[in-house]
Amino acid sequence: MSAGLLRNSFKGAASAAPFFPTLLDQIPNAIVIFEADSQQLVYVNPAAESALDLSRKSLEGHNFHDLFGDNLQLGEMIHEVKSGQAPAQRQELLLHSLPGSIHQETIPAHVVIALMDDSDLMLMEWFPIDQQLRTERDERVTQQVEANKELMRNLAHEIKNPLGGIRGAAQLLEFELPEKGLREYTQVIIKESDRLQTLVDRLLAPHRKAHVMEYFNVHEALERVRSLVLAEFPKGLKIVRNYDTSLPDILGDREQLIQAVLNIAHNAAQALSVEIEAGVAQIELRTRVARSVTIAKQRYKLALDLDVIDNGPGIPADIRERIFFPLVSGREGGSGLGLTLAQTFVQQHQGSIACDSKPGCTHFHIQIPYRRQEKSE
Repeated sequence: MSAGLLRNSFKGAASAAPFFPTLLDQIPNAIVIFEADSQQLVYVNPAAESALDLSRKSLEGHNFHDLFGDNLQLGEMIHEVKSGQAPAQRQELLLHSLPGSIHQETIPAHVVIALMDDSDLMLMEWFPIDQQLRTERDERVTQQVEANKELMRNLAHEIKNPLGGIRGAAQLLEFELPEKGLREYTQVIIKESDRLQTLVDRLLAPHRKAHVMEYFNVHEALERVRSLVLAEFPKGLKIVRNYDTSLPDILGDREQLIQAVLNIAHNAAQALSVEIEAGVAQIELRTRVARSVTIAKQRYKLALDLDVIDNGPGIPADIRERIFFPLVSGREGGSGLGLTLAQTFVQQHQGSIACDSKPGCTHFHIQIPYRRQEKSE
């Protein structure tokens, strides 16, 4: 494959290189190809676009060092391969993202540098070395959360029947009391029974309602979330839209997704009380497309990346690892069910939800795969 053909493919002329770039497009690891002498980029695959958080078009005109800066270890690997000291080099090192990308970070990665059949071209392939560890951790967390949910569902069913009996007995007792002043105590029993009944209903609700699957515009759903939060917090809070308007409609339960994002955004707004009072509170709603993603060991070509980011005080460290567990809340008077329900709704869409929090920034990341539905004639 010549440099000219690959460069044409980089610019979108798929007919110039119908097979090779198409083959690399299917590889889940990030790959870039560049000229050995000028180090000008001639090709990036979709996985590299996703890893760099930049489109192929935006990378046109860049050279290899624009991607990762002056990385000495990477430079030595390229020099050894280019000079013929080794046909390929493999090494674990730190990669820095391209300046101007959305997620600027340092990533520990396993990197391969190789000379291609055309000696004018070099290939770099990389993947995060913490990917497997993260997958295993997510699997353990998912199992633990599922066990907790099952426990809470069983507990809710066990509470539900006697709770109704307690409330009914309190009502009958109220009618038999000779003094009206004593009815204050039966009212306490009735009101507390109603409160517990509401809590039980919320625990059981996600498993009762049938899914209403349809194609819908995710941004219309986010606009509804935005209007609901701003209606409750009209002053001192700014909700920033950061949408990729090219996203296709997604297949899912619109109301469930709205509720999931609303639970997260509402929690964020409540945590921003100090910032709201100072007039500096901000929540960002961001959407992007992710390519070649793995969720719960299932590979998907495309997925929706949905982020809710706030500039609040952060989640308390002592509950940070347990925020999706039922009845865990960092707010006094909170039920601890909002994030549990959000996680349930996202998982029912074969998606994943994660949180990264520190003082000044809490970032919830939702990923939902794009799936196809068989349509009846």
